[in-house]
Amino acid sequence: MPWKETCPMEQRVEMVGDWLKDDSTIAELSRIYRVSRVTVYKWLNRFKAEGPVGIKEHSRAPRQHPNAVPEEMIQLLVNARLNHQRWGPKKIKEWLKERYPGEEWPALSTISVIFKREGLVKPRRIRHTVVGYSQPFLNCDRPNKVWSADFKGQFRTADGKICYPLTISDNFSRFILLCRGLQRPTYDEVRPWFESTFRRYGLPEAIRTDNGSPFASVGLGGLSRLSVWFIKLGIKPERIEPAHPEQNGRHERMHRSLKEATAKPPQANLRQQQKAFDSFVEEYNFARPHEALGMKKPGEVYVYSERHYTSRTAPIKYPSELAVRQVRCAGDISWRGKRIYVSQTLAGEPIGLLELDEDNKCEIRFGFQKLGILGHQSCLVKV
Repeated sequence: MPWKETCPMEQRVEMVGDWLKDDSTIAELSRIYRVSRVTVYKWLNRFKAEGPVGIKEHSRAPRQHPNAVPEEMIQLLVNARLNHQRWGPKKIKEWLKERYPGEEWPALSTISVIFKREGLVKPRRIRHTVVGYSQPFLNCDRPNKVWSADFKGQFRTADGKICYPLTISDNFSRFILLCRGLQRPTYDEVRPWFESTFRRYGLPEAIRTDNGSPFASVGLGGLSRLSVWFIKLGIKPERIEPAHPEQNGRHERMHRSLKEATAKPPQANLRQQQKAFDSFVEEYNFARPHEALGMKKPGEVYVYSERHYTSRTAPIKYPSELAVRQVRCAGDISWRGKRIYVSQTLAGEPIGLLELDEDNKCEIRFGFQKLGILGHQSCLVKV
């Protein structure tokens, strides 16, 4: 039978008090407090054995858990999480399996519960995301097919200097090829670091960027000095659509991890900031398992390109069916008796013109890159 609708603890104290006074028998206590005799004996026996503490409600949780995670294993999990605070249970488990191959590690859900219990999980802010645009990644079927390059939003280090992190990564393996903090996002600052990367890893088939400087311009074909150099090296410049960073989603996701690891908060100065970048790249490439790679590390998947870099670019040649014109210093060419402005970015470079069958139009090319259409009234249309 249940206790009366008052605090059960108070009723137990009263019942034990009545029993100690020898005023009531067990049967009378059962009737007064409307509980069974078994219940009266239970609490009186606990009082005799444990004193006042015995009449408190005991936990119903089992004293032994046959499937409980050993304390030593919990400590290993906690230490791994503290050393890699941005890694989730899956990466932590994979990392520990490599170092302790003979251990049977708990399920990911159990590891997650342990991290939450130890206060090692921050509540995640809900993000409203856009469905990824997968088309640009369909041909990323091997290393060095497509690289991505971008600037991770500039910020100031603790000494007030602006840092522009230039990043380059391989889309297939997610391998970070470069992360360098620059003072200015200009062609003259950027090109030496691309040259250094090309010398070390070789050349990709394409480099995907956004539409900002120094990767692109508002000129014909969106060409900039940097993208002209890419084409002369045999690298195809690819540009995502304006305001669509999801088209370069793999690189952008890496940027989020980079920011959390190295810029929250920023370092004391650019030198210390670069050390933080280098440490992140080392961990990301060679220590951090990647789910999209079957929990392999990017450094295990990436291989150097077979296309070697040379500072001497081969002259651009065109098929015989194309008319070739040299772009003058002012950025114009002579065509059908008229001076037509093309782009000052191409000054000194040869361009090819392919006559089309319709309305005397011509297609303008620079190497393999299509730049625009020249109409019958010598009007250029960008593509």
